[in-house]
Amino acid sequence: MINKQEKIDLRRECHKLKPVIMIGSKGYTEAVAAEIECALNSHELIKIKISTSNKELRDTITQTICDQHKAELIQQMGHMSSIFRENTDE
Repeated sequence: MINKQEKIDLRRECHKLKPVIMIGSKGYTEAVAAEIECALNSHELIKIKISTSNKELRDTITQTICDQHKAELIQQMGHMSSIFRENTDE
C-alpha cells in the first residue's frame, strides 16, 4: 500500500507516460493479462487504454486488472487507467 504523497508523485509521472497496453473489442483476455504482467515487472507504473464507451465496463476491467495483478490504481481519466505495482525483485 502506498501513502498519499507517493500516490501524488506517481500521478505526476503518469502524465508523461504513453499507454503500453491497449484493450480493444476482445476485452481483457489471457494474452492481455500476460502483457500487463510483463509491463508491470519492467516498468512498475503503466498506463492502459481501455477502448469502450461503457464507463461501468471500464471501471470493472480496471478493478479486475488491479485485483489480478495485485496492483494499485493511481489514476483513471476517461479511457486511460494508470496502475502501479512495486517490483520486489529490486
